[in-house]
Order: sequence, then C-alpha cells, then structure tokens
Amino acid sequence: MVRASRKRMLRLAIFGDHRKGRVAEAIADFADFVKGKVRTVVNCGIDECTPDNLREADYAVVFGGDGSIIAAARQLSRSDDKTGIPVIGVNLGKLGYLAEFSVEELKGFFPQLVIGKAKIEKRMMLFCLVIKKGKERFCSTAVNDVFITSGPPFRMIDLQMFVDGQHLGECVSDGLVVSTPTGSTAYSLSAGGPVLSQKMEGIVITPICPHSLSFRPIVIRADSVVEIHGERLNEGTTVSIDGQVSLELDIDDVVEIRREKRDFLIVHNPLRCEWDTLAAKLGWAEKPKYQGV
Repeated sequence: MVRASRKRMLRLAIFGDHRKGRVAEAIADFADFVKGKVRTVVNCGIDECTPDNLREADYAVVFGGDGSIIAAARQLSRSDDKTGIPVIGVNLGKLGYLAEFSVEELKGFFPQLVIGKAKIEKRMMLFCLVIKKGKERFCSTAVNDVFITSGPPFRMIDLQMFVDGQHLGECVSDGLVVSTPTGSTAYSLSAGGPVLSQKMEGIVITPICPHSLSFRPIVIRADSVVEIHGERLNEGTTVSIDGQVSLELDIDDVVEIRREKRDFLIVHNPLRCEWDTLAAKLGWAEKPKYQGV
C-alpha cells in the first residue's frame, strides 16, 4: 500500500519522550529540518496527544524505541480516523525492531514521503476485554501481545483456554502469551514461540514455562476469539498489554482476546527488508563462530 501524492502540505504528528535528552534533541533537529516543508499538527509526549489532534495528521513520526512506537500505536488506535494513521518509527532505543529508520535515513527518505511514495504495511492488532460477572472491567488494544503472568507469590497458575467457544486445553504454568505476528519476536519468542512473518494474519498462543513436556505453542486463525478462565490464580496474577498496561485478575474474571478491527499501519524503510531486520536485530540464523577459521 502506497499513499497517493498530495497537493496540500503534508501534516505530521510528532511523538516522543521529551524527558529523554537524546529524544528531545532528535525531535528538535527533525522539527528544524522539516520547517516550512510540512505542517506539524502536534509535537507531544506519547500519552499527551488527543484524538482531536491526531485526526488531522497524515503520518505520525515516533522517536524512541519499540516501546514508544507500541504506546503511540495504541494512542493512534483511539483516533476517529477509520483508515488509521501510518507510523514512521525512528530508532533511538536499544533494539529498534519496529523503529526501522535512523534519523539520517528518515531525512534521506523525506522527499519520497512528501510526494506520497511511502510504502505502508498493515500489521494486525489484538483487542483485550476483561469481563467480571457479565460486566466489562477493562479493555485495551495490543500491538505485540496480551499476556497473563502468575505474579506474587509466584506459584504456578491454572488457566482454562477456549477458542471460538471450544475448549482448547488447560495451561498449568507461569502464564500465557497471546501475540500478533508483530509480537511473535517479543515475549512470545523468549517463551519459545515461533517467529511469524509480519505480513501474516494469525494469533500465537505460547505458554510460559508450562508444567508439561507436550504443551507447545500454536498458531490459530486471525479471526478466532480466545477466552481464558482462571482455575487457580495468585494474589498478584496480572493481565498485561504490551508490557505497558496491566490489571490484576480475580478468579471470576474472563479474559477475551480477539482481533482489533483496525490495523496498525507502519511506514516501511526501503533500505531494509523484513528478514534483514530479523537477522540484524536478533541475530537469527547466524552461523557458529568457529575458532581458527
């Protein structure tokens, strides 16, 4: 998907944690670089932008690490723009798997952006709803994953899992990760889950340290509805969204996870491909480092 060229001035929303010196400097430098070339509709912290401000933007430029991009994507999902606002991720963090551009790469790419030549990729998101006795307690959009962790006093928990109303199985473990293809390279991967192509549509269910030799991660259809019921929980058992928003669970809570109606739109860096990022950022498929060769 490539955005068509525009006759009017491009409108940008700029996100970033201005409390971090490096981020603040990069934002100031970029704002100076685009001055007179685009209209900056808002320049704010990750949690400070309102849907009214975001609705006017053509693109959101996010400075920071993957966590900043994920938080910004959740903010953008609350905008009334039904088509979504594409995100341009500028890496100032450690890993930068989602943040595909360096500051200099973004400056070099800028002319293509202005004339509407940006390639935009769609990434599916998840929607998490926590229901207690028929009433909604909590809801949130997730870019990477929804996960349940055992919490204090850190005994194993017992979760019953259902997919589209059918009983999938019992998970006696330290928790469970339900992730998008984008999130398959995050917590799910660390827990032993598979790597999915970012362009796929599917949901990954990965147990965290299951008390079973045969409980392996599975991938289900993207339009499936996952329900999780707690048979045994700890006092601190928590459901977490992208590791950024969380809620302590009660025994009679039902966690429902389904595909979010909107997609997360991200601008692709033409200097990279998906597999380059996997190899360069995570060291995937590196050969052994032989001595004396």
